[in-house]
Amino acid sequence: MSDPDAEADSPRSGTRSAPPALDAVAVGSAVEDRVYALTNLPEPDGGAFVRDEATAVGGVAANVAAALTRLGRETGVVSRVGDDEAADRILADLRERGVDARRVRRGADGERTSYSLILRDPEGERMIVAGGESVPNLRLADADREYVRRADVAFTSAYAPDPVVSDLAAAAGDGEEADDSDGDFPPLVFDLAGPLSELEDRATRPETLDALLPVCDCFVANEVSARSYLGTNPRTAVETLRDRGVRRAAVTRGTDGALLLAENGDVVEIPAFEVETVDTTGAGDAFTAGLIHTWLLGGESPETAGRFAAATAALNCTAANARGGLPTDGEVRKFLDER
Repeated sequence: MSDPDAEADSPRSGTRSAPPALDAVAVGSAVEDRVYALTNLPEPDGGAFVRDEATAVGGVAANVAAALTRLGRETGVVSRVGDDEAADRILADLRERGVDARRVRRGADGERTSYSLILRDPEGERMIVAGGESVPNLRLADADREYVRRADVAFTSAYAPDPVVSDLAAAAGDGEEADDSDGDFPPLVFDLAGPLSELEDRATRPETLDALLPVCDCFVANEVSARSYLGTNPRTAVETLRDRGVRRAAVTRGTDGALLLAENGDVVEIPAFEVETVDTTGAGDAFTAGLIHTWLLGGESPETAGRFAAATAALNCTAANARGGLPTDGEVRKFLDER
């Protein structure tokens, strides 16, 4: 693989000047979504029929950045795409949405853009299978670290390569200033987006998660990923995260809502909102963006931020694909006012 510092500032990446400081920078995956609408989600040794198929864009980091931009925040992405047409589509979408994509670099000749195969049933539930090498090949250059450090909030997920998450965790725990003009590392939000079995040999390792907890300002997980890592139910998982040094946390439970760990140690229960669901893809990413927007950047209470995040996720489920229903701040608040 070529040198990441050279890549990051190459003409192919489009980076020729120092990027601006942003509200949030998301580090990790920007991928192509290959979506198949099925008659049913197949059981083991079972089958299904493809009713429709489409190509879209996704990736946890890119989804969170896109959602934050839609909510009115200035955001950027640090990621890696391949050397193909899928990369063109991913970069074009980010730019059209107003996301700063100057730290998304293209891989070597012939490198495939990472992708997700999304299987969706008529009720909007889905299964996801990942592939491609561009995201696993991502490594942080010095310019990436400076870019992240200048943001108000840093975000990454377990789908980012282990060296990247380790790098961010070390920076968050360092506590030293980069130079006279840069402050300490910004609050770090981490999403354990998948179970450990899915992450093995390609993404964040359990020992990196252990090291991350004490320096993580907000740890987000869903019920399945939390159980895979901590071996317990959502409420006990939140309490365990508190005991292990996490400042704030959220464990989502689908239609059962979410549990939030507040900075004072209280556990807050957040209900889910009922909507006409078209597609649940990206709901967790929209929830995380809602939390960052209101809780970490907006300074709102855990109860208010949790309701806002749940509403953001619900509204995104009313349209197809990971970013199909992303709402504005005004749309979320109108939705909440009506309930």
